[in-house]
Amino acid sequence: MMNRRHSKLLTIPILLGAMLLLPATASIAQKKSTKPRVRYYTVSANSTMRVRLNGDLGSEKGYVGQAFTSTLVDPLYSNNGVVVAPPGSTVTGHITQVQRARKNGEPATMDVAFSSIKLPNGRVHHINGSLTDLSADSGTKSDNEGTMTAKKTSKRKLKFIGGGAAGGAVIGAIAGGGKGLAIGAGVGAIAGAVTGRVKKGSEVKVKSGTEFGVVLNQALSLPKYAAL
Repeated sequence: MMNRRHSKLLTIPILLGAMLLLPATASIAQKKSTKPRVRYYTVSANSTMRVRLNGDLGSEKGYVGQAFTSTLVDPLYSNNGVVVAPPGSTVTGHITQVQRARKNGEPATMDVAFSSIKLPNGRVHHINGSLTDLSADSGTKSDNEGTMTAKKTSKRKLKFIGGGAAGGAVIGAIAGGGKGLAIGAGVGAIAGAVTGRVKKGSEVKVKSGTEFGVVLNQALSLPKYAAL
């Protein structure tokens, strides 16, 4: 009888302790369930980011798969005006095709694509981006001492083309795999005979600090940017 009474006396404090712990456990579970969800904001396809190249890039030493980086110049806003990527974010790209300059006067070409953006807080997000110009839809922009032009309908068919007065890179529109539509100082004189001799085309030379556009091929969803 004494053992049973003693056992009951021990059980009562244990039960009381468990009852006291239940509200605290429930409160913790409730806090976890009420934790605010991260809200994502959409950046539509066809949106263009202005970036600045970090380091030289060219067709003479460039190779397929070579990675390079550029820095976001202006904030990237969502459709409703929320900053999802601040200036200073790193946009990474890689070379997808290189054609060296040829002796028949044909300039070099270089295709690139963009695959990720790293924010200053360390977070990295996948993107699907292509090279584009920074001009208005029907405008023309000077870049690296050459000029470039591209129609809005062909903004995803742009590549770097060797040219310019100092051999600088020109962004040209390639329609249906044809020749570049780039025009401007020095570009028209790259190909053809010069005093009866065929001149070799110019190599692509994109200098560090060159600004160009990255157009998003797919919509992008990111949370509002916040420094960690």
